This record gives sequence, C-alpha cells and structure tokens, in this order.
Amino acid sequence: MNFLWPEALWLALAAPALAIIYYSRRPKTIPGMPRMSGWRKHVPPVLFFSALAIAALAAARPTALITLPSQQRTIILTIDVSLSMRAGDVLPSRLAAAQTAAKDFIREQPGDARIGIVSFAGTAVVVQQPTKDRDELIAAIDRLQLDRHTAIGSGIIVSLAALYPNDGIDVESFGKRGAPASNVKPVPPGSNTNAAIILLTDGRRTIGPDPLQAARLASDRGVRVYTVGFGNANGAPVQVEGYSIYMMFDEETLKAIAALTGAEYFHATSGAELKKIYDSLSSKFVMQREQTEVTAFFAAAAAALLIAAAGLSLAWFGRIL
Repeated sequence: MNFLWPEALWLALAAPALAIIYYSRRPKTIPGMPRMSGWRKHVPPVLFFSALAIAALAAARPTALITLPSQQRTIILTIDVSLSMRAGDVLPSRLAAAQTAAKDFIREQPGDARIGIVSFAGTAVVVQQPTKDRDELIAAIDRLQLDRHTAIGSGIIVSLAALYPNDGIDVESFGKRGAPASNVKPVPPGSNTNAAIILLTDGRRTIGPDPLQAARLASDRGVRVYTVGFGNANGAPVQVEGYSIYMMFDEETLKAIAALTGAEYFHATSGAELKKIYDSLSSKFVMQREQTEVTAFFAAAAAALLIAAAGLSLAWFGRIL
C-alpha cells in the first residue's frame, strides 16, 4: 500500500497518545453513570481510538494495487498472411496454427469486447470490422488467404484505421507524406486502455511503409501494439512457385514496435506456445491492475467505528463516552 500524502501518517500517533491520556486520567467511577465492570467499559473507547487511527490513514490518501474489470475494449488482431505462413515447421502449417489460436482467443474474450480482424501480405485489408459477433469473427479467420510479400507497416496503419475510422488514417496518404503525420495531440505511449493491436507475423518487411514509423502513429494515440514473432526465428524453408526459399522474421523490429508503443513482444515456435501467448494477453485485456485510491474505504471504516462506539456507549452507559 502507498500513500499520496504520507506526511499525514504522523496524525496516526495521536490515537495511542490520546488513549494513554484518556485511561490515565479517567476516573474509576463517573457520576451519573451506572457502575459497570468487565469488558463492556473498554469497548467504546477502543472503538473510538481505532476510528481515530483509521481516520489518520484516510487523511494520508492510501492507494492499493487492485485488479479491476477493464473498460469496454476494442482489439484488432493483425495477422500476417504472406506465403511464408504456409511453412510446415509449425504443424499443420503456420497459418492453420495461427487461425486456431486466434479463434480460441476470440472465444475467451468477454461479451462486451469488440474485436476486428486485419490481414496483411503485400497490402493490408480489414477482413472484419470491430464487432461483438463471435460467429462473424470466426468466419473471418477462416477466410484468410495467403499472398505475396510482407507489409508490416501497412498492417499497423490499417489496424489503426479500423480503430479510428473517422481520423482519415490510410496507407496511401502515409506513404505520400513519407512521415507519420498526426492530427491528434500525442499522449503517453500505452496510455489508451480501450484499444490494442495484436500483430502476428513470421516474416520481415519486404514492401510498404516503415513499421516503426507506423508504430509511432499508434504510440501517439496511446495504442499498444503487442507483437508476436511466429515460427523459427532463424527461418524455415518455404516452397514458392517451385523454389525453396528460406524465410525468417525480423525479431528486432518486432521488439522495437512493442517497446515504442508501451506493449510487449512475444516469440512462439509452435501452435501451443502461440495459444499460451494469446491466453496471457486475454487475461491482460479482461482484467487490469491499477493503483487505486482507497481513501473512501478507510473513511467509511472510521465513520462506522465512531458510530459503533457512540451507539454502544449510549446504550450501555446512557451517554457518549
């Protein structure tokens, strides 16, 4: 537990000091008060001084790390569908394993979470606009088709366009300017708790905008881009038009994208590992841990103890303390 005003904790010393003064000067019998022995005569004062101590803690404005349900969130699954995704180093193929893990991820999200699907190869397209309809999302995952090239930057930009359809974000204008211009005031990276992108790729950029420049667009909006490198980081052979081509992904760029946007990078070499990563991400999105001020709880507890002390003293002795 932390305190926003820790200097106020000195007030807590007043409770034991007043208790000592009270018991040292308190007469054994009080005129007009029924004589009573045993534990009852101690209960109201103990409650009263406990209330003072708790009130002092409340004055220091305590905070605690509390797990809370997240607000309604929109998540974009951005999936690489370049030809390298048909490599067989992950059975039955990288794409099939990615589809299975993505569908499991979708099913595990709370009903109020909106999810969108973006695929990218030489270009990026929104396969499914953000929706709560799980059947439409599963069908969109099943429709994914492989194509040439790997435009990771385009995948990020089109994902942002799906999150912010009214902001005029598009790949063509981004490319013409040659730099990530933004019409929004930048916010701290990762500060947007209502939107996130999960980008999965098994390759490296071969075409399209610079992925790091695209990531800065996400960073300016506080959107985290979680990156997942899928398959063998050292590469795997893929048959393309009769030729065996060795494919590998750009792990350093994926790490940089995640770091730039305040997110995390993951590496999965199998379908089972990918599912574990999606499961861990699912728990991040469903619940979030935040430092939350709990002053009201302490203030309410102090008030309850004061009322109890006064009530018991009045009921047992006919007066308040």
